[in-house]
Amino acid sequence: MKRLIIASGLISALLVSCTNNETKTADGSLKESTGKATDSTTISSNSAPVLDSATMMKNWMAYSTPGDMHTMMASWDGTWDCDITTWHMPGAPPEMTKGKAVNKSILGGRYQESIHTGNMMGMPFEGKSTMAYDNNKKKFISTWIDNVGTGLMVLEGPWDAGSKTLTQAGKCVDPSSGTDREMAVRQVLTVVDENNHVFAMYGPGPDGKEYKMMEIKMVKK
Repeated sequence: MKRLIIASGLISALLVSCTNNETKTADGSLKESTGKATDSTTISSNSAPVLDSATMMKNWMAYSTPGDMHTMMASWDGTWDCDITTWHMPGAPPEMTKGKAVNKSILGGRYQESIHTGNMMGMPFEGKSTMAYDNNKKKFISTWIDNVGTGLMVLEGPWDAGSKTLTQAGKCVDPSSGTDREMAVRQVLTVVDENNHVFAMYGPGPDGKEYKMMEIKMVKK
């Protein structure tokens, strides 16, 4: 059944692609979506290589099949107690709080969903992330939303097996700016062992230089 669904999706995607890129003129010649008539044997110089359906199906199956990185990600499933240290400004006294993270694999182990709860500046905090390992990009991609904002943060980056660290970078709106100005952020997850992780978040200070904004020591229950 799964293969039939994927095959059906592939056929639909091919039909949409063909419909969007080519239509026939009154004289039967092919016309690109730009409206210019072209010879049916002409291939645009920036076209992707033409693949047969069997190769396309093989590529799609490889892309959708969880691998070693997904197995590693699934090993992070479970409930984690969090000791959170936050620096609201460079050199400022840290705020120490506690929280909890619950990680769960979803969609057949292709993604991991995380629910984070705790307190921030005396107020209840809740955040949610979804993590993916993209088989073609060879990178982890994460999204983040929480109850102290209305935006969506997207980060991506590689896993380094030697140091057992996942470093991801991206941008998010600077909420203190009052505008849509974005700031660069970076997060590093260090796997100390199967029951201990350390998470660090970095961002720009008032002078624009990167500093550590947050560190979370995570212990699996």
